[in-house]
Amino acid sequence: MALPQTPDSNPIDYIDDEDFISLEIPLEMAGERLDKVLAGSLPDYSRNRLKAWVEAGAVMVDGKVTKARYLLRGGESIKVFPQEMPEQFAFSPENIPLDVVYEDEDIIVVNKPPGLVVHPAAGNWSGTLLNGLLFHYPELKMLPRAGIVHRLDKDTSGLMVVARTSQAQTSLVRQLQDRTVGRRYLAWVWGDAPSQGKVLASVGRDQRDRLKMAAGSPQGKPAATLFRRLAKGLVKESPVTLLECRLETGRTHQIRVHLESLGFPLVGDPVYRKKTPGVAKDIQFSHQALHAFALSLQHPVKNELMTWFRLPPQDILDLLPQLEMSEEVLPKEAVVLASIQNESQA
Repeated sequence: MALPQTPDSNPIDYIDDEDFISLEIPLEMAGERLDKVLAGSLPDYSRNRLKAWVEAGAVMVDGKVTKARYLLRGGESIKVFPQEMPEQFAFSPENIPLDVVYEDEDIIVVNKPPGLVVHPAAGNWSGTLLNGLLFHYPELKMLPRAGIVHRLDKDTSGLMVVARTSQAQTSLVRQLQDRTVGRRYLAWVWGDAPSQGKVLASVGRDQRDRLKMAAGSPQGKPAATLFRRLAKGLVKESPVTLLECRLETGRTHQIRVHLESLGFPLVGDPVYRKKTPGVAKDIQFSHQALHAFALSLQHPVKNELMTWFRLPPQDILDLLPQLEMSEEVLPKEAVVLASIQNESQA
């Protein structure tokens, strides 16, 4: 196959500084599919990327847009207009408002709202917490993952810590590995949950649905979730329970998967819904009712215990009357922080 050519036949990537690549199809390639020929001619681009360009109309065969499976006759002229892919902007700063609970020279603690993705990935290459952090704290571009050391699901709200230096990042990662970072969640679940309990079940990719996680997966990693009941509610005839959950590990979707495995799916969870009662459709709430309300850790430089507390976001507070609960059932900041202090000294 001919290389991209300039009018004077010197092979280069682009022609006359215009933003396209030119290819001439030899006659002996008659009968070959367009996508196959492009992949063989432009090895610097992935097959998926080239296919996406064809489907977006960014590849023209003799001046016409066609399909990836188009069979070439040989002798055609092809122009490929490279498109900027969304992942190219994944680590771009964006002016996204952040609810910063605490910051110093070493760490930042943010209260993440529901709906905000933490880290860019397929389907969410922009508009993430990482993009916002890079805007407000440009120095984070020097750190892996912009200083992010743990995550919350997109629709889970609450407290997260971010490192501002490599020293702080190393310390926080070690604390997470040693399970000394205290993370407490509020979870509203369907069912009459017991007063307390502990779930010990591995969490791994669901073999039947790769978009989900599963408890007890043979390929999963060990996971442990502690819980205790804070209050009971009711929706018509269906009981609801408010639980405080504590993580001993931090697996993807851990709380959601563990509680569903006990028969207590989270209110509003669109994915993990086994044993969700029919009255759930009467609840005006669009995501899992899960909030990381308390965070504790040893400051990576000051070496002192630090704690933070935040009540759930307004949409969860607005949900409470539908569950026949009041804000009085929520933990009190002074009590929670005192409990954390006492546990650290025990």
